[in-house]
Amino acid sequence: MEGWTIEVDMTDLALRVKGLRKQYAKVLAVDGLDLEVPRGEVFGLLGPNGAGKTTTLEIIEGLTTADAGEIEILGLTWAQQGQEIRARIGVQLQSTSLFNKITPRESLDLYGSYYPKRRSTEELLDLVQLQEKADAYHITLSGGQQQRLALALALVNDPELVFLDEPTTGLDPQARRSLWDVVRRMKAEGRTVMLTTHYMDEAEALCDRLAIMDHGQVIATGTPASLISDLAIPSVVELTFEGAAPEPAAFAARLDQVVERRADLWEIPTPDPKALLPRLLEAAEAAAVPFQQVHIRRATLEDVFLHRTGRSLRE
Repeated sequence: MEGWTIEVDMTDLALRVKGLRKQYAKVLAVDGLDLEVPRGEVFGLLGPNGAGKTTTLEIIEGLTTADAGEIEILGLTWAQQGQEIRARIGVQLQSTSLFNKITPRESLDLYGSYYPKRRSTEELLDLVQLQEKADAYHITLSGGQQQRLALALALVNDPELVFLDEPTTGLDPQARRSLWDVVRRMKAEGRTVMLTTHYMDEAEALCDRLAIMDHGQVIATGTPASLISDLAIPSVVELTFEGAAPEPAAFAARLDQVVERRADLWEIPTPDPKALLPRLLEAAEAAAVPFQQVHIRRATLEDVFLHRTGRSLRE
């Protein structure tokens, strides 16, 4: 739903961003962006590569200066209450660098010493399942273990608002699900979480609301269910191929239906797959289309992306 917003009491906002703008030498990274995130929700900021997500987060987190715009975090501003904001937020960046020979226990003790309020090291090690690696050098940790340690460091000051920039990148499926449980626990504790992710199942599973960015602007906002519903395409029929899928233009004309090519498959959005399937199979046989399988699935956030931006999330 274009421009859809939730009416929220301004005193109940964890984050308010208005008119945010950031221009680099040849790129307008953020172009008049507005956001409101209520306290206690998990909010996803999604978009294709180059959409401006990381720049937006870095400005909100106080790591980059905006050219224009207003930011309020927990009712505070960086200009007036920067030190208090830092004490009340947690940040996990896409990449966290630590000394090779520091251990998870030592790093948590060190980071915790910087804050007036902190969570215990043992509690955090247990939360991210690093007890067995608590005294191992950082250089010996796997990529997934380093990512989990970065999350623990973001929570060391017991923050009210947590920023997670692609927190599950590099994690195996089991570790990803464990991190989902951590995010859900943060929400249950009343914390606010703002995250970016390249995994659509993650966004649907975790986020109360989403904002889709492209070219530095928010182009759609809503719950995952409402964004999918607004697409008005409840189902997608997929034809998979052995190897790369052929160009579908001629077949789409024969079928008189939109057919989109995605690597090794064709996608055909439809409100009525039962009515489409007989026509589809008949046309495919007549045109000698060498497909391997036919699959019907519900529309997803990835379909919303293609519709809204013309690009998939990973492009």
